[in-house]
Amino acid sequence: MPKLKTHKGAKRRFKITGTGKILRAKGMKSHLRRNKAPRVKRAFDKMYPVAESETKRVKRLLPYGV
Repeated sequence: MPKLKTHKGAKRRFKITGTGKILRAKGMKSHLRRNKAPRVKRAFDKMYPVAESETKRVKRLLPYGV
């Protein structure tokens, strides 16, 4: 059986916690930032869990839990 390659784009975008949850960052954070409220800009700093419907797809891109 050949080795599974990690999807490098997904490796940079997602983080897997110790319990196996997948975290993601919010999009829209770099463009037109001056117009956004401070509360919205603070929300961009946090990591959020990936939706349950998407976790299977993301785990397939990260075969070894990078």
